[in-house]
Amino acid sequence: MPIHVLSEGKGPSAPVPAHLTRIPVALLTTSTECADKVVKGKVVRKGPLVAIAPDDFILKTIIHDEESMLDVSAQNSSINVIWFGDLAKNFSQDVNEGDVVELCGFRLGKSPTAKKDKLHPCNLLLSGNDAHGYVTRVTKAPKYKYVRLNDLKDGSIVNVYGVVVFFKQPFKSRGTDFCSSLRITDQSNHKISCTVFCEKLEDHPKIFRIGDIIRMHRVKAQFFNNAMTLVNTFGFSAVTFDGAVDAAVNPQTSSHRFHFDQEDQQRVRELRSWAASQDLLLSPSDLHPLSAVQPKDFFDLTCQLLAKAPIDINCTLLRVWDGTVCSQTLLKVIVEPNLIEGPSSFPEEKERLIANVFVYDNHVGFAKELKPGDFLRIYNLQALPGLHKLPGLTSRKEEEMNHLAFHLHGGTSYGRGIKVLPEDNPEVQSLKKVIQSVEEDVNDKLHNLDDLELLEVWSTPPESLERSCGPHMEQVTLSQLKHSRLEGVHHVRAQLVSFEPRRLSQALKLFCSKCASIEDVPDEDQVAAVFSESCRHSEVCSPPPWALSGYIDIPADSPGSRDRALSVYLSTELLIRGKTKDLVFLMGTSLEETCKVAEGYRNLVPVTAAAGHLSLLSQPAPFLFRGGNRYYGCKRCSKATIKEPNTEGEQVMDEKMVAEALDVQLLQNVLLMKFKLQDSTDTLDVFLWQQAETFFGVSAEEIAANQDVQSSICQTLNSLCPEDGGAGGRPWLNLCLMAYRPECDGFQSQTCYQLCNSSLTLGPLQHPPPGAPPTAS
Repeated sequence: MPIHVLSEGKGPSAPVPAHLTRIPVALLTTSTECADKVVKGKVVRKGPLVAIAPDDFILKTIIHDEESMLDVSAQNSSINVIWFGDLAKNFSQDVNEGDVVELCGFRLGKSPTAKKDKLHPCNLLLSGNDAHGYVTRVTKAPKYKYVRLNDLKDGSIVNVYGVVVFFKQPFKSRGTDFCSSLRITDQSNHKISCTVFCEKLEDHPKIFRIGDIIRMHRVKAQFFNNAMTLVNTFGFSAVTFDGAVDAAVNPQTSSHRFHFDQEDQQRVRELRSWAASQDLLLSPSDLHPLSAVQPKDFFDLTCQLLAKAPIDINCTLLRVWDGTVCSQTLLKVIVEPNLIEGPSSFPEEKERLIANVFVYDNHVGFAKELKPGDFLRIYNLQALPGLHKLPGLTSRKEEEMNHLAFHLHGGTSYGRGIKVLPEDNPEVQSLKKVIQSVEEDVNDKLHNLDDLELLEVWSTPPESLERSCGPHMEQVTLSQLKHSRLEGVHHVRAQLVSFEPRRLSQALKLFCSKCASIEDVPDEDQVAAVFSESCRHSEVCSPPPWALSGYIDIPADSPGSRDRALSVYLSTELLIRGKTKDLVFLMGTSLEETCKVAEGYRNLVPVTAAAGHLSLLSQPAPFLFRGGNRYYGCKRCSKATIKEPNTEGEQVMDEKMVAEALDVQLLQNVLLMKFKLQDSTDTLDVFLWQQAETFFGVSAEEIAANQDVQSSICQTLNSLCPEDGGAGGRPWLNLCLMAYRPECDGFQSQTCYQLCNSSLTLGPLQHPPPGAPPTAS
């Protein structure tokens, strides 16, 4: 086989041919002559083996050329390697991350992912008997030595542990790198300043608060301003830990591979215990919730970003909350809705919990990268009343000059800056619980308002009323119907003068038959954000005992894009129910990828993993995809559990069976509209709800899933009621209306009207010819 593995303590099973010349990875181009060349590198990432046919495989790895002394960037020394056929299968079985490989007989191709993964612009492609890989096995983990801070020697390259007593967020240096600085100490009581220069923000140490523990590898000790300092060197890496004594020892790092064993855990625990005993070592925490903030305070805030908007070139507004209510009146700021990223408004109950944070100067660039939904730690924030510090904004009312806003001033003094907190941060987990509890309270209050506004206005007519409408029924005018206040079904002839909403997508709602709640169909961006968050933070998870794990291909959008399809293979995990393929659980994909996969599967359930268990994605994500249709669950009535479906019988699963299997209360697609009718006597507002499908001759589910159906209905409505047309341009409609009084306390005196037993005479998806508008009967 063309994979040759080095035996321990011996030479390779087959020597690398002597006539081959080694070429550094950085010098490879698509025009390089490959026949007599060999490439050497360390395997830094190994993807899964993917079957593209019964006896055909593909596998993707990344190797890094560690020995090249060329003055090139790190990404040009790392390259994607694509293995095909038996080579891929053998490589998957015989080679591990950390092994060193020498490759020959390869071809070079242009990498379609270079801009995204920042690796070499070429790919190495290996297939057939002419391609060979010579592997040097790495069997033992490296043993690192750590130096106490009082034993540092000028010019030495060392590894150290320390407790963070001060830190600054990374800031742009005069060159191309970002610079961050910190001060650490250990049991020697020496305090050492450290400076880190890295091109990427994510490569800087992930420090969140004073007292965190940090481990740094390959830092150089040197005298600067008559004091010993540390600075990062080539191969630098940093791992940080929460400094709380009772916190889990979870490393935080951007490195793909790092060594961490029992000795390291013991060092972290020892440093935590020692730091906790040094009462005067650490400055008191300035971390406050919004509820504890007073005017002119400087404080650190842990919060969630809800929305943001630019104020001017040097100032950005962040709208944040932490689930607590500030004791001071918070300032309201008006921003043009088209400038806001995220929701432009919130319900009043939630609005009073939201604080306006203005970030200035060097922090504006970082704020541009933030996404609504991120959890943040904002350092050295100042609480100031009024808008007197804000360029271009003035207070609308005199009393607002005393209302509180929050300012993150420019510069990095006192550690000033913003940090995005990871999902597994203990304070994020606590904050999530607080916010979830608050949101439930807010939603309960809003739900009560919805009940009054929707259930009492869109209320279902009493079952006892006669609903049939036949040709024998006498026609009445709108004035007679409106003033007689008679219940039951009535026949009218009228024109449609207006309808709401004008956009059909806003008329589509989700209805719960159990609790009678009505919800808006989730916004596409909100759903995509849930999938993106799940994709970033899903953990490795073993399938349940009744499931199998595997991988699935997502068809590329254009022919010949095999490598791009491969990147989807690597990021897509599939759990297939063992008994049939009626139900597929999919983890680790974006919304776009999920929709692509759903085209080929009957029932697709997106899931995520946390604490070793599978769970459904949080709302507003759908719990089920069936082709182009999406199905949502009621948050109030669903339990949402992943369990083995009942497979008795041979019946094909539909959305109701899947919902039942997952303990989800299925929400039903409905169409809610308000029509204003007019005849020669009066106008009348009527609702179209329960019989909307009869009226349009198409189901609400089809309307929700098919854009062509939506367009056809919109065109039909516009022909019935042109926006700029007069009464003479509108057709006369023969309609049946149900008049009833809602069965709600305090509303029995109100008469409501719903359209019933009426349908457009046009067939589905047809448009009226010129001069022949549609009619209803």
